[in-house]
Amino acid sequence: MLQNFDELLRKYAKLLVSKGINVQSGDWVKITISVEQAQLARLITEEAYELGAEKVIIKWNDDEITKLHYLHQPTEVLTDIPPYEIEESEDHVLNKRVSRLAILSSDPSLLDSADPAKVAAFQKAASQAFQVQRKATQNNDLKWTVAAAAGSAWANKMFPHLETTEAQVDALWNQIFKTCRVYEDDPIAAWDKHISLLNEKATKLNEYQFEALHFKAPGTDFKLGLPKNHIWTSAESYNPKGEQFIANMPTEELFTAPDTRRMDGVVRSTKPLSYAGQLIEGIVAHFKDGKIVDISAEKGDEVIKKLVFENEGATGLGEVALVPDPSPISQSGVTFFNTLFDENASNHIAIGSAYPSTIEGGTKMSEEELRAQGLNISNVHVDFMIGSAEMDIDGITRDGSIVPIFRKGDWAF
Repeated sequence: MLQNFDELLRKYAKLLVSKGINVQSGDWVKITISVEQAQLARLITEEAYELGAEKVIIKWNDDEITKLHYLHQPTEVLTDIPPYEIEESEDHVLNKRVSRLAILSSDPSLLDSADPAKVAAFQKAASQAFQVQRKATQNNDLKWTVAAAAGSAWANKMFPHLETTEAQVDALWNQIFKTCRVYEDDPIAAWDKHISLLNEKATKLNEYQFEALHFKAPGTDFKLGLPKNHIWTSAESYNPKGEQFIANMPTEELFTAPDTRRMDGVVRSTKPLSYAGQLIEGIVAHFKDGKIVDISAEKGDEVIKKLVFENEGATGLGEVALVPDPSPISQSGVTFFNTLFDENASNHIAIGSAYPSTIEGGTKMSEEELRAQGLNISNVHVDFMIGSAEMDIDGITRDGSIVPIFRKGDWAF
């Protein structure tokens, strides 16, 4: 049993609203969360109002009901997104600038028994229907945070050796609290220190303004270009008012956008990817002339192929992220089967759209202008992990010089 669980959960809720989405007086807050996490939802709501939120909106979900929808609804019904849902989403984004807090807790294999074609069809329909929300989020037009809670099915997937559901859930909460620095006497001060250290590395990378990166590891030999005036970003982001927020909690990464026109080679995934409730393992992607020309997976092959070849812009990449293997999440030795955590244990790349904030002036550019700079435009953004303790990364400068960035999975400068 976790000691002082109620106290820790309240500290976590306070951290998410005060440091994560940084609630200010008069803010509207929208929380997406499972019915299994009602206690956390109540605490987040209470803490948000304590900080002056004007309105808190709860969007509930339930794994079992979600699975039943996929198993029983015809594809044409499942993919028919009601106009009122789209209008509500766009009103929250365009008129209210609602701060968004998404709490992940689902079973990573929730939809393994569902038809992959049906899952792919819904993901495509939802991405298109809610593109205003997606673009506003990627553009940092509003404050947003993605965090996690210990769902029982997810905990069982991670800790099957523990005998009871209660023990499994406690073990997962322990990892969440640890990686989010909740055990610290002052979690906010701990996060400020962490952000400062990440910013030091980001500053060095931004000073180099590399022309390209070269990744080498067992199964991976991959070169990708970087656009001119790219920006390496760490934990903190800012909305148009200059209010800081942390998009992912936990986070250990530095990321930027690649020049999606200049990518060649092969990459092999090093951790499982849970995408749309289906588990994908053993991904191998081949790139030529700036596109994924072939992709396969040992598990979830049809799912990954549909993601890449049936979504606009999904043969390109929108993100490259650096995470040293000695990072706390990696050294925990735990595979989370959840991208929020596993991407912070490993270097990773993202299929699909780029974040405009990762290039100077990008948030004010049109899609055509972003494309002209080499940034990828897509209706999807899916990270998968390629890093390991065996990975070397070189930066290639504009004069052709080689600068070691990673050696054996850790920083070389």
